[in-house]
Amino acid sequence: MNAFDFEQTLREVGALKDGHFVLTSGRHSDRYVEKFDLLRRPRTTELVCHELVSLVAPLKPSVVAGPTTGGILLAFEIARQLGVAAAYAERSGRGAEREFRRGTTFSPGSRVLVVDDIVTTGGSVRETLDALARHEVDVVGVAVLVDRSGGQVDFGVPVSALSQLIIPSWDPDECPLCARGSIPAKPGSSTAV
Repeated sequence: MNAFDFEQTLREVGALKDGHFVLTSGRHSDRYVEKFDLLRRPRTTELVCHELVSLVAPLKPSVVAGPTTGGILLAFEIARQLGVAAAYAERSGRGAEREFRRGTTFSPGSRVLVVDDIVTTGGSVRETLDALARHEVDVVGVAVLVDRSGGQVDFGVPVSALSQLIIPSWDPDECPLCARGSIPAKPGSSTAV
């Protein structure tokens, strides 16, 4: 599966959307990837994760770790396919740092692959890496379904992505869609701002 095929898969399941959207950052965009339109389809998620596994298997991870929320599903499925353990970085409260909870432990020297769904600025992955830094592990790489940064985010380890989508975004005051009178949707919450 190459980037073109994966982008087509996103379109087929309705995960790659065209319109007018407010991103988490507050910026506006004319395209949006709704990860849950993919992740709520177990068979398609399994196939997509298989393609990602083919990229990361040479790293020989012994644990696959992902941040809440989408990263949990991907960490589980990729770990299942690799035959290794999965771990999940979550927050203990609003605004809290990510941590590995619920009895999660790492053997010293564990080779950890960090996975997430979509990287734009890399915040969730960085928070997961910060949580891993409190353990005696070796982070061997990061793997994502979609890299929206155009390869600009550097985590200090190899990064594998099924797709690199360059999706333009604008400050609300400079948004050409707003200038035409379009009302943006805010995915994942209300339908308009």
